[in-house]
Formats: sequence, C-alpha cells, structure tokens
Amino acid sequence: MMNIADIILKTKKPRLYEKGNSYMWTDKHISKQLLNIHLNPDIDLASRKMSTIRRTTKWILDLQKHPQKLKILDLGCGPGLYSEIFTYEGHDVTGVDISKSSVKYAQMSAEKKDLDINYLNANYLELDFGINTFDIILLIYTDLGVLIPKEREVLLSKVFKALKQGGKFIFDVLKDNQLEEKQTPNNWEANNNGFWKDSPYLSLSESFLFKKQKVILYQHCIIEPDDNCKIYRFWTHFFNQEELDLMLISHGFRKVDHREDILPEGNLWNGNNVIFTIALK
Repeated sequence: MMNIADIILKTKKPRLYEKGNSYMWTDKHISKQLLNIHLNPDIDLASRKMSTIRRTTKWILDLQKHPQKLKILDLGCGPGLYSEIFTYEGHDVTGVDISKSSVKYAQMSAEKKDLDINYLNANYLELDFGINTFDIILLIYTDLGVLIPKEREVLLSKVFKALKQGGKFIFDVLKDNQLEEKQTPNNWEANNNGFWKDSPYLSLSESFLFKKQKVILYQHCIIEPDDNCKIYRFWTHFFNQEELDLMLISHGFRKVDHREDILPEGNLWNGNNVIFTIALK
C-alpha cells in the first residue's frame, strides 16, 4: 500500500520541464472525455464557446485585404470546429490533431456535412508541413504556451518554412500578468468513474509557479487501487508582446502584430488576458 511518504515524494515540486509518466492526449478514456468538453458550446474548456469561435474566425478572415481561396493549416484542430467554418467560407483546410477520437469525430462530421477537409491524426511536432504551402497557419487556444522551449523552436521553424511568402501565422497565448492568481489550489478527489479513468481512482491536483521563467506547472497525480500513480504534467508559459516579437523575428518573420481584444471579457483566461498574434512571413 502506498504510504504518505510515497505520496509526498510523488507530488513534490519537480525540476523545470521534468516530464510526467503519463500522456493525456492519446489516452482512450480521457480523449473521449475531452471530445465531450470540446463539443459543449456553452463552456470555454478544450474549445472556446461557439460564439467566440465564430467571432475569432471572422476576425481572421477580415485580416485578408484581398479575399481569395486560402490554403489554411489548422494545428491542434480538435473536432474541427474552426476548420469547418473556414471550409464553409470556401477555403482549403487541413486540420491536424494528436487525438484519434477528435480527428475521427471531425472526419465523420465533415462527411455528414459534405465538407472536403483533409484531417490528419498526428503529432504536429513530428509532421512535415511542406515548404511554401499555406497562406495561413493557425494554432488556436494557447497551444504554443504548452510547448517547452525546444519544442516551440521546432514548431516555429516548421511553420515559417510551410508558409507562402506573405503568409500569416496566427496564434494566441496567455498574458504574463497576475501569475500568482493563475495558480490553482491543491485539490483531491476520489471517484469511481470520472474524467481521468472509468474505474476507481484518487486524484491529487496542484500547481507550481516557476516565476523567473514565467511558467506554471499544472500537475495531476492519479492514484489507482493497485497504488500505481499516473502523473500528468502541463507546463504552461505566459508571455508579453515584446517577448513574442523577439521570438518570431528571430525565426525570420518580418512583421508582428498583436491584439488583446479578440476574446470577450470574463476571467483570467479571457479578454485582454489573452494575446492574439499575427506574424507575417
């Protein structure tokens, strides 16, 4: 039986970027739970509310000075909520997501609606995007901020190569304000069947702030009846506009613009707490 000392050891603050022993996005049970959250139109979890998604897609398309059929790459597309809207507007869309459940749903939805969308079930860090292929590459819902720095460098290099000259990389990140308030309190939950597993488990959730690096680790330890402990770690980075400028220009982007008024006001994860960035190749 796992004793208190074991639990304390497993839940202590780890080294910066130390990996957990489990991965959420490809877990069969968790991916189904995430899909249900994605598809709930009234909450801002997994995907944003549908009203916000429509507002965001309209803003993105309004950025185009000369409307034309665009080739769009939607990274982390989930169940295709953004991809479908862009396709309805007449654009050529490729969606990529690591979740098999989400991609399968997106493919079925597109087929049902007679939409021609190219969906790929893949890790976009390992995928070849091509060269000079896309007019717009999207990474929506603060995904850039969950990549550790070396992963971020890989992605930015791929994105820059894959954009046509004059193409745009559009993404959003969390702003580096009120970091202490963005930590979550320690929490434990015993459940017979819940988000993490379809069998009994105890979850111990906490967060750790690495202030110098402006990173918060959101950690979940899932203890099973056999005392096996699955540790899920989500390293979340926070940025300001100046840091984003330097990062993107170092990868070759020639112009960078920002907006902090795309999302409706709400809480620390909405409104001007989120920076949308447009980087021009």
